[in-house]
Amino acid sequence: MFKSSVNGSSISYGEQQKRLTLRATPSQVLVVGFASLILTGAVLLTMPAAVRPGQEISFLTSLFTATSAVCVTGLVVVDTGTHWTTFGQVVILALIQVGGLGFMTMATFFAMLMGRRIGLRQRLIIQESLNQTNIAGIVRLAKYVLLFTFTTEFVFAILLAIRWSTDLGWRKGLWFGLFHSISSFNNAGFDLFGGFKSLTGYTGDITVNLCITTLIILGGIGFSVIVDVLRHNKDFRHLSLHTKMTLSVTGLLLVTGTLIIYFLEMDNTLKTLSPAGKALAAYFQAVTPRTAGYNTLDMGALRSATQFFIVILMFIGASPGSTGGGVKTTTIGALAIAVWSMAKGKENAEVFQRRIGPEQIYKSVAIILLATILVASVSLLLSITENADFLAVLFEATSAFGTVGLSMGLTPELTSAGRIIIMLTMFLGRVGLLTVIFALANKQRSTPLRYPEEKIMVG
Repeated sequence: MFKSSVNGSSISYGEQQKRLTLRATPSQVLVVGFASLILTGAVLLTMPAAVRPGQEISFLTSLFTATSAVCVTGLVVVDTGTHWTTFGQVVILALIQVGGLGFMTMATFFAMLMGRRIGLRQRLIIQESLNQTNIAGIVRLAKYVLLFTFTTEFVFAILLAIRWSTDLGWRKGLWFGLFHSISSFNNAGFDLFGGFKSLTGYTGDITVNLCITTLIILGGIGFSVIVDVLRHNKDFRHLSLHTKMTLSVTGLLLVTGTLIIYFLEMDNTLKTLSPAGKALAAYFQAVTPRTAGYNTLDMGALRSATQFFIVILMFIGASPGSTGGGVKTTTIGALAIAVWSMAKGKENAEVFQRRIGPEQIYKSVAIILLATILVASVSLLLSITENADFLAVLFEATSAFGTVGLSMGLTPELTSAGRIIIMLTMFLGRVGLLTVIFALANKQRSTPLRYPEEKIMVG
């Protein structure tokens, strides 16, 4: 066995690796874990068995697809339904499921199946993965997450299979139902209909629209919110502040988004639809920027104002602890409440008879500022590498950061440099900017020293 001397003592290579692993923070484990999962998926998708005969086998294409699947984004440079074989599609679906729930949540699932105990370190990583503030009950929450996820995906897979079996036959209908149920719940946006058409063939189909949007909302609202609602299904007054804020902001975005898209597009892409069809299509387009990536209207045919409004929705994204991305609904909510409280002359940010701590306001400001810098930087780089309109570039950059998957048609035309930029953006958007920063930063010891306060001029 290979041994080396450290501080005069001889230790094995395995022991060194174990010590390095133990020293790694939960943030570092998550970053490395997601990166490893992406590389594994890319290798599997590069195999000849994953690609249909006559299609090009490219590692960059496989890496881009694996990154998009693990980061549950849905941006694709090749058509999922025609480029990949059934084996390739199964690999993509597995990457979506593991990437959406988090690899530690899935590891917990297999550990429970084998009757293994979940240690403290694993609990800390699960806490980081699910974006929870407390380690208490984290394994129980992971169990609820798994049970709710698999039950929801199964029920809606059956509903979609029944609908699509009339068009595609039972065998294909079952596969399409399962694939799109998992893809929708995990807010991935991958589809099998071919031709980069997404769900444009089902614009007025109420079954497909309601099933897909319900899955998107349930997957993007946050698992802790779902558990909290189920626990207090008879008395919503005792819901946590996080749950109340999440439900309020989500409801506001859905209603406002539907109305704005409806009025902006009623004489454009919605013109040929019935009144009910217009409302349904507007609702779908308001839901899908919550990081899902499906569309029933041609994104490139929307008005510029509508496209920019969708950019805003994509930037906000889903809720914390969910399968979605973006800066998150409660982040925007906390900042809006802080601004409103300041405008009313209050010292604290208050909502629902509760006070939001200053550290959470600081974190919200940091997340939004970092996200804005990232999207602006990526847009600038893509403007250099790609020959495209700036709004299309901004749309693409925001879609990648928010792990949305919507595109105005730029993704298949990306250069190699553009693909690498988008891959990195998807990774940062899924793992989280602060998680990556914490993973790279050295641990800082807290100090009781406080410097004198001094005023500066702002605004």
